[in-house]
Amino acid sequence: MIHPVNLAFLGFLPFFGSGEPPQGQPVAWDGAKIFDLPTQEDPAVTAIIGDYLDRLAALGYPRERQGIWMQSEWAYLAQHQENRAAPAASLTKIATSLAVLDHWGLERRFTTGVYGRGTLENGVLRGDLIIQGGFDPLFVWEEAIALGNALNQLGIREITGDLILVGPLAMNFQREPTVVGALLKQALDASQWSPLITEAYAKLPPGTPRPQVKINGVVQSLARVPDGAQFLLARQSPTLVQLVKQMNIYSNNDMAEILGASIGGPAVVAQNASRLAQIPAGEIQLENASGLGVDNRLSPRAVTRLYQALAQKIAPAGMTLGDILPVMGRDRKGTLEWRSMPKGLAVKTGTLNQVSALAGIIPTRERGVVWFTVINGGPNFDRLRAEQDKLLQRLAQHWQVLPEELTPGPTDTVQLGDPSRTLFAPPQS
Repeated sequence: MIHPVNLAFLGFLPFFGSGEPPQGQPVAWDGAKIFDLPTQEDPAVTAIIGDYLDRLAALGYPRERQGIWMQSEWAYLAQHQENRAAPAASLTKIATSLAVLDHWGLERRFTTGVYGRGTLENGVLRGDLIIQGGFDPLFVWEEAIALGNALNQLGIREITGDLILVGPLAMNFQREPTVVGALLKQALDASQWSPLITEAYAKLPPGTPRPQVKINGVVQSLARVPDGAQFLLARQSPTLVQLVKQMNIYSNNDMAEILGASIGGPAVVAQNASRLAQIPAGEIQLENASGLGVDNRLSPRAVTRLYQALAQKIAPAGMTLGDILPVMGRDRKGTLEWRSMPKGLAVKTGTLNQVSALAGIIPTRERGVVWFTVINGGPNFDRLRAEQDKLLQRLAQHWQVLPEELTPGPTDTVQLGDPSRTLFAPPQS
């Protein structure tokens, strides 16, 4: 596991009780207590960072487009263009992670409700099937199969009427109602499965039934559950902390957008993240919750502050950053699959055509936890990634990275289609 971080060293713990400074005591960014930290010269680190910037310059990457912020728990270690807000790609998802976990709590589950309207006779619902979405960002083939099997358990095998969709419902990360409806109708009826659905089914536990729910009508979309509809069942998502971990492992843009929408969209994400991490508006500018596009901008030191606030948010639950972010050497799929960083680092990557970004922590013997953010501007992100990996390898050799336990953590595995997440009684609000 990644070792817990003692944020008291940073001097901002008093603000985390309510997420904002004490009443009547506004704290400007550069006046916050965190900025009382001394700059502690480390000639070896200075040389390593200088070599890194020189190397990039020699490869044609202008220095003014490279941002770096690095600090230990008790001192600044390196900085370059540290307060310049620049396109940060999927580092945006750190802000989204912080904002949604603060809003909903770590154990939040998003509920997809299922209702019927009509009469049930001999396995046939003579009426409509209503699916009410609830911002589940990981409602995919396996979840729909579990929903269909639950309907079969209730004795429902055919719907004579329509499939009615209500609210924020996504299926396989698609959100357009006609597309969602078509995907659902196909998933619920095994006789209509494509090879892709069969492949998803093969990942479910052996013996999982194949659902048989034929829907004869068309797909409709309504603003609310129609009058007279009767509750049938509900599917609950994995916990929010599990969802955030999956989003960050694969840097899933659709999951980020759905989660961001669940709390009001990118403006709310930016506002709440800025408040929680004490970041000024000029250093966090979000047009979306995923990081797609160059209009999402973060400064290197703002990204590190988001990281620190995120660690503080999950610490009371006994969790560390490795529970919500990919860990090098442990999470072997997703964004770290082809990277060559030292093992044991909990990091988030970000990539666009002209951006390659990386932020995380280095657990060291000499300096304790070292926080870092690197935002590189320029083409050929494969080259920039390779240079980032070399930089971290040199830093790790200098500081001696602490050996980490790289066995899977409690949030690493999500069993899609888990029947235990089906409720046959309305969930408690």
